Amino acid sequence: MRRRYLLRFYLAGTVAARAGDEMSGPALMLAGFALAGSTVEASSLLAGITLSAAVGGPVLGVLLDRAGRPGRLLAGALVLYAAGLAVILVGLGRLPFTVTLLVAGVTGLLGPALSGGWTAQLPRVVPGDRLPRANALDAMTFSLASLVGPALAGGVAEVLGAPTAVVVSVVLISSALPAAWTLPARPGRAPGVPAASVVSDLAAGMRVIAGRPPLARATLSSVVSCVAQGMLTACLPLLGDRVLGGAGRGAVLLSCTAVSALVANAVLSRFPRALPPDTVIWAGALVQAAALALAAVGSPLALVVAVLVAGIGEGPQLAALFDVRHRETPDHLRGQIFTTGASLKITGFALGAAAAGPLATWSLPGTLALAASAAVLAAVAFFAIPSATSE
Repeated sequence: MRRRYLLRFYLAGTVAARAGDEMSGPALMLAGFALAGSTVEASSLLAGITLSAAVGGPVLGVLLDRAGRPGRLLAGALVLYAAGLAVILVGLGRLPFTVTLLVAGVTGLLGPALSGGWTAQLPRVVPGDRLPRANALDAMTFSLASLVGPALAGGVAEVLGAPTAVVVSVVLISSALPAAWTLPARPGRAPGVPAASVVSDLAAGMRVIAGRPPLARATLSSVVSCVAQGMLTACLPLLGDRVLGGAGRGAVLLSCTAVSALVANAVLSRFPRALPPDTVIWAGALVQAAALALAAVGSPLALVVAVLVAGIGEGPQLAALFDVRHRETPDHLRGQIFTTGASLKITGFALGAAAAGPLATWSLPGTLALAASAAVLAAVAFFAIPSATSE
C-alpha cells in the first residue's frame, strides 16, 4: 500500500527550496563582489537570475501541467537550478563575465519552480476542505524563507566567506529533492483525448487568467502590489541610512516585514475562513498603502511600525491569492497559472525596484508616497475588473 504524502513533508520541502532561493540572490551578489571585485557585476548577476524567471514561468508551468509525475519534473528543475548556481560560482573570476551572466539568466528561467511550481501541487497533497488552511501555511513558507534566507547568506558570508554562502544555498535547494520527487501523481488523461500543443496550452492558460474575473482581479491587484513592494525594498538601504543611522539596518527592516507577515499568516491559518480571500486581496493592498505612507514620516518609530504593518498586509494577501488561484483554476492548467502568476509578480517587483532606485536619491519621502499610491492603485485595480462572469 502506497504511503500517503504528508502536508508537513511538503512544507519542509518548500521551506528548504525557498530559503535556498532567497539565500542565493544575496549570496551571489556577495560572491560576485568578493571574486570579481565589481559591484556592477555583482548586481548584474542578481538582475540576471531574477528577471529571467519572469520568462521561464509560463513554459515551466505548461510542462508541469503535462507531466504525469509533476513532482519529478519539479525535482529536475531543482537539480538544474542548484547546478546553475554552482556553475556561476565556479565561473566567477575564471570565465568571461558575459558567460557567467548567461548562465545566471538560464538558471533563473527555473526560478518559478521554487515558488508557483510547488504551490500548484498543493491540491493533490491535501483534500479540498483543508486547502484554505494549507494555503495559509504555504504562504508562511515564503515569509519564513524571506526572513531566513538573506540573514543566513549574510551570516555565512561573514563567517565562512561569500562563496560558502552560495554553496549553502545549493545544499538547501538540493535538500528539497525528496519532497519534490515523491509528490502525488496527476490523474491520467482521459482515453481518446488528444494532448494539446505547448503553444495551445500557453494560450489556454492566458485565456483563463484574463477570462475569469475573480482570477484576473486577483492577479492584477497582486502584481501592482508587487510594484509597491519593490519600491519599498529599493528604498530600505537609504531609509536605514537616513532614519536609523546605517544603510545595513535596512535589511533588518526587511526582516521585520517578513516576521509580521509570518505572524499574520499563522493567525490566518487558525481562522482560514474568517474573510473571503477576494476581500483580503484588496484590503491587504490598502494596508500596505497605509504602511508606505507611514514610512514617509521619517521617524525611527514610525518606520519600524510601518514595515511591520506592511507585512500584515503582504502575508495574508499572498495566502488569499493562492486561495483564489486554486478555486478558479482548472486542474489541467494549474501549474501554468501558478508559475505565470509568479513570473508576473517578479516582473512587477523588479519594475518597482528599478523605478524607485533613482527616484529615492531625488526624494525619499516622495518615492514612498508614490509607492503608497501604487498600493492604493492595486486595490482600485481589483475593482476595475467587473466581477460578473458568464460561464
